[in-house]
Amino acid sequence: MTREVKKEDRRRHVFVIGAGASGMMAAIRAAREGARVTVLEANERAGRKLAATGNGRCNFTNLTAVPDAYRGNNPSFIETALHAYSVEDTIRFFEELGLYPAEEDGRLYPRSMQAQSVVDLLRREMDRLGVTCKYQEHVESVRILREARKQELQKEGAASRNFEIKTGTWQYQADTLILACGSKASSIAGSGEDGYRLAKSLGHTIWKPLPALVPLSLRGVKFSAWAGVRTKGKLTLLIEDVPAAIETGELQLTDYGISGIPAMVISRYAAKALDEGKKVSVSIDFLPEISLQDMPGFWKRRKEACPDKNTKELLVGLFPDKLIRVLAAQEDVCKAIKGFCLDVEKTLSFSHAQVCQGGVDTREIDPLTMRSLRCPGLYLTGELLDVDGTCGGYNLQWAWTSGTLAGRAAAWESFEAFRHPGTPSVR
Repeated sequence: MTREVKKEDRRRHVFVIGAGASGMMAAIRAAREGARVTVLEANERAGRKLAATGNGRCNFTNLTAVPDAYRGNNPSFIETALHAYSVEDTIRFFEELGLYPAEEDGRLYPRSMQAQSVVDLLRREMDRLGVTCKYQEHVESVRILREARKQELQKEGAASRNFEIKTGTWQYQADTLILACGSKASSIAGSGEDGYRLAKSLGHTIWKPLPALVPLSLRGVKFSAWAGVRTKGKLTLLIEDVPAAIETGELQLTDYGISGIPAMVISRYAAKALDEGKKVSVSIDFLPEISLQDMPGFWKRRKEACPDKNTKELLVGLFPDKLIRVLAAQEDVCKAIKGFCLDVEKTLSFSHAQVCQGGVDTREIDPLTMRSLRCPGLYLTGELLDVDGTCGGYNLQWAWTSGTLAGRAAAWESFEAFRHPGTPSVR
């Protein structure tokens, strides 16, 4: 006698692999659409990386539209998705959850200035919606269920499913699957290559992941002399001696080279060029408010005003003491101030990167739903995709956008369409 199938078993069962920013958002959106949702997370709790973002303050989005805020090999994909779920949509969503935003030059933070507040709001919303979260579940493999296996499950009294997910402790069956595994960036446990591996096993192409938003390791002077200095400056990245990127802001000089937002922003281009075997260098302008043409006159006037001062003394009031020692030791001080040029040896490792460039080829993803065009019933979100943003909350906005579109679609779309691999993308 066939066991009666319970009503709850007939609900579409969406599994989300990864409880980071995009994974939690995807789970909430799918659950709000009436799906039964289970989240599998390798860590012992949700949102570990999110809780550390923005130095623990969580710059969760940005009001400023920057032309090159996002980079990837398929720019139109990013533009379409962000139009479908915008910054304004994100702000409304978090205000509904109880977050009161605070603005700093276009960057939005929770008023509490605590990233954990954002994690707590998302986690509580998942609890309210009945999302099941299973922690310390490392997904070993995912496979598409064949028709015979689906029929076998039905005979056992369960609904027919489309995926079988194997972890170290259990096997799960899912109707739809959202990969929200993140990237190789971050030192937090769970960051790694699992998402790329699973996506590739389900038919996707991977652009080589490289660090982005990461400090630069330079070769040249003994950097211990300037380690710890923070100063305003302008960086020009040169690839094969041709300027490739320019950024201005606060520089952080370190014992290995240079960090700070300007260095982080240009690092994606440095990483890619180094991976291609190209010569990469960086020119540091320590006094960007004075033009190169005006620098000789500026320096001459300074010397004439204080003829009794030596070079080091003339630099006092312009730069921090430790930087003065380095600049004063150069043969041409003016040249050193306006163009301190050093070769980039490498970027720091993935564990020091905020995000990755590269990932799943977005030409294989529908930009309005995050649905895979290679594997019916599969969705992909967040850093796993070949999308990386600059500093300032843009990467978290991408998490909210991609998570929302994937979660909604995973709950909405008819599996009758999924049975036909040639189904055109929804536009």
